[in-house]
Amino acid sequence: MHPLRLVRRSGISLGAALLAAVAAVPATAAAPTTAAAPASPTAEEQRLSGPVPQEILRRGGFAGVAPAFAAALGRTRTLPQAQQLATAEGRRLWRRAVDRAQGRGPGPGSPGGGDLSRDDDRPLYWARLGMTRALEEWKPSFRLSGAQRAELTGRIERSSRGQDSLDLPADPHVKRVLVTGFDPFQLDADPRRSNPSGAAALALDGTTVDTPAGPARIEAAVFPVRWADFADGTVERTLLPHFRPGPRRVDLFTTISQGRPGRFDVERTNGAWRGGYPDNANVSRTETVPVPAGVPTVRPQPQWTSTSLPYAAMTAAATGPFPVYDHTGVTEIPAGGTEPVDRPDGPTPGSTARAGGGGDYLSNEIAYRATLLRDAVRLPVPGGHLHTPVLAFGEGNTDPATGTVTDPAFVRNRLAIIAQVRSLTAVAVANAGTP
Repeated sequence: MHPLRLVRRSGISLGAALLAAVAAVPATAAAPTTAAAPASPTAEEQRLSGPVPQEILRRGGFAGVAPAFAAALGRTRTLPQAQQLATAEGRRLWRRAVDRAQGRGPGPGSPGGGDLSRDDDRPLYWARLGMTRALEEWKPSFRLSGAQRAELTGRIERSSRGQDSLDLPADPHVKRVLVTGFDPFQLDADPRRSNPSGAAALALDGTTVDTPAGPARIEAAVFPVRWADFADGTVERTLLPHFRPGPRRVDLFTTISQGRPGRFDVERTNGAWRGGYPDNANVSRTETVPVPAGVPTVRPQPQWTSTSLPYAAMTAAATGPFPVYDHTGVTEIPAGGTEPVDRPDGPTPGSTARAGGGGDYLSNEIAYRATLLRDAVRLPVPGGHLHTPVLAFGEGNTDPATGTVTDPAFVRNRLAIIAQVRSLTAVAVANAGTP
């Protein structure tokens, strides 16, 4: 395994400075006016009050994030102040989660650090929802429309996911790598769930990996498990600045999500189809993947896109305890046909997509969107999707009604997955010129 050098980036002080500035604003700075009524909590925010999310927040050391943000909102007197606060505090939450995952700041056994292992991605997810719920419940002293409140929520969403702080270097001697992960999902079935792709993003963000091709700087972000955000262009908005020509353009990218038990998969083909499985907002969508207006794309919209990651090298290398597969299967409606057919070796000419290698959910969709954008801007670098093994609780802890929020096997497997993602990324960089 290639050695890893952790490169600490300067902390973000804007949040702390803004909190102090907001606290100093006199109460008479703006005359009270009628604001739009607070919005109802979302399906995700409604889960936040449950005992499991509250335990994860407490044991992860993030229980104070939302109350502190709500207090700062209460001292905010203008929309620009609120906008600055939402962005700054979202970035501070992201940086705090990254620092915790990489061994900096309070951690298990220290005051305020909780006792959950540092690799845990769940405190970030639930703390973010606490912030957005505080924003929805906020009753400002100035006029705030529903659209303005939604825009503030978007600021929290983007900044607390690392989407607006990707910082690839201009150094020509350093390879630039962008990886993405996902939030936990299927939380109505088990609110204890973690997503190893999100945990890997936190562990890798801002780090440098030594590879045979030279050092590689990794920047990471996470995405929500929500159909609407993808249709609104969250993927393209995040990736496009780093796909454009220039000294900071990516040299390699991979979207990452949780896939099948006991294995990694490099997904060969991605399909333009949404299969309708409910998302974290309890919303279902069954349709062709919608391409947002205003972003570069390929016309006519293709039914399939393909990986350009070096899958042969990634599957052959000894990167960790889990086997890695070049996964070529898809589901299609053949040209002239009406019924879906499973194809183990990829799509046939003229077929219509019904599932890519990564299925017909948001794992497949982020891979499709990222590689479609790659093709649209003619980005000549390796890129594609990596599915991690399913992260499961240990034996005797599988029933959410009686189980605990963590256990040794759960942590051990998540750490193993993160380490293997790191190794696979290094192998991909080292073999960027091969299939």
